Amino acid sequence: MKKLVIIRGGKSKLQGDSIDDYDRPLTEEGLKEAHDVGKLLLNKGLLPDCIMSSPAFRAIETAKIISNEVNYEKTITPNQYIYEAYVNTLQELVSFIHDDNDVVFLVGHNPGVSALAYMLCELKESIAPCATVEIDFDCNSWMDVSKNNSKLISYDFPKITT
Repeated sequence: MKKLVIIRGGKSKLQGDSIDDYDRPLTEEGLKEAHDVGKLLLNKGLLPDCIMSSPAFRAIETAKIISNEVNYEKTITPNQYIYEAYVNTLQELVSFIHDDNDVVFLVGHNPGVSALAYMLCELKESIAPCATVEIDFDCNSWMDVSKNNSKLISYDFPKITT
């Protein structure tokens, strides 16, 4: 059994003349969302064997906060192919995850992460900032992951109260 948790990066500052999309940091709300989602994942008992993230600043920030909340002690794996990825690129990345990893968190961006969730489990919603999509796969190898052996377990997003 394999489990993929797709996570969209948290809310980030708007792109402006002085900041490139790649370098946008999380907003205060985005920081809080990331902490809340990390706590939610911990409370659900979702402890990753591997965390892969887009190297964009907002995604890495999200991944680091979540990793701290779930007590992940390994290195977060930044992967340049997650940034601005098409769904086929993300699907290929998933298929090449080492089989020693049973639970994997993938932190990325829209529209790629929403397209991946749709392709793997037919989730028809656009994934909200800092939302998580938990998918189980009835297989023993990431190479065998497909919509034919997938089961959507949950789609959760932070509920921010001010």
